[in-house]
Amino acid sequence: LFWPLEIDFFVLYPVIFTGYFYIMKLYEAIKKMRQLTAEGKSFSMAFMSLNMSEMKSEGVVEVDNARLRKKADAKTYRNADFLIPYMDLDKGEARQFYLPLLMMFNGEKITIR
Repeated sequence: LFWPLEIDFFVLYPVIFTGYFYIMKLYEAIKKMRQLTAEGKSFSMAFMSLNMSEMKSEGVVEVDNARLRKKADAKTYRNADFLIPYMDLDKGEARQFYLPLLMMFNGEKITIR
């Protein structure tokens, strides 16, 4: 059962309420990640891992404290438009994930619709 909400009193961006979860659109999640990063705040997320060179996944990756990094140049990096670079603040590691594989952001489920 889906019904779109234009304004929700619990969040500051458009979402769809499905009973137990708020489902956020993918690009709204990225926009919010950029906003939090610009404010110096961290966020949590979960995504499906993907190693394109070996064509395999290690499963779901959960990051509790992350901030976005500067995006790679599309001229020098083949998948720069789909890769989102981030810093895992707990591990101190610079990592990246494929945008369509983002599953959760700050505890909210993500949809690509």
